[in-house]
Amino acid sequence: MSESQTYAGRTALVTGASSGIGAGLARALAERGADLVLVARRADALEELATQVRAAHGRRVDVVPADLGAPGAGRDLHERVLALGLHVDVLVNNAGFGVAGPVAGADADALVAQVPVNCSAVVDLTTRFLPAMVARRSGVVVNVASVAALQPVPGLAVYAATKAFVLSFTEALWAEQRGTGVRVLAVCPGPTDTPFFEVAGEESDSGLPRRTVDDVVATTLRALESGGPSVVDGPLFTALGVVARLMPRGVVARVSGMVARPKG
Repeated sequence: MSESQTYAGRTALVTGASSGIGAGLARALAERGADLVLVARRADALEELATQVRAAHGRRVDVVPADLGAPGAGRDLHERVLALGLHVDVLVNNAGFGVAGPVAGADADALVAQVPVNCSAVVDLTTRFLPAMVARRSGVVVNVASVAALQPVPGLAVYAATKAFVLSFTEALWAEQRGTGVRVLAVCPGPTDTPFFEVAGEESDSGLPRRTVDDVVATTLRALESGGPSVVDGPLFTALGVVARLMPRGVVARVSGMVARPKG
């Protein structure tokens, strides 16, 4: 089945769609025939993307601004989508952010705020939209994790832990959904040229080569065709992920701390 046949006439909900990987995946899905529900906090950025997608591809695009870190955000978003008369065929849980720096010197509120967005929202939205997909025996769930999920990362301790949660949750969900008609995939990008570093702080930039959003989008679409539970973007980070799984955890933590240490 071709990508155009896979997504034509379907509705894709993409969180964190205002920029970066979320916006890239939204554009790619619209190009392949999907209507869109765009979700993020920044309504102006979503409206700008929606206007561009409508003009370029003629698809229906609904903008639903939401702060997924707020209590009850998942329930509210689900109800708003149903009120639009839509059913979601493709769910892309991309929203997330990181805060760099050692835990002992960090702002506790900033560290804790990562958990509801990076973890709770993924579980909440997946749990709310998945049953209808299973009932239709058709659907796609893509959860964006990170190569940070493959090992503990000193200096990004909470971010890496939240993405490890996303990866584990998604791989388990993949196994649960085999044979149901619902495709489940965890995507693990490495450093990518997105606004992530502006939010996390430039001290989170280790100097490792950055991939482009187009690279991550292409990896995601290929992996959706392959059938596996997860994919790491790029050959370098794929290799590093394999090494991380084989080494003792204490060694991995020390090495990842040295690799992730800002250069210069």
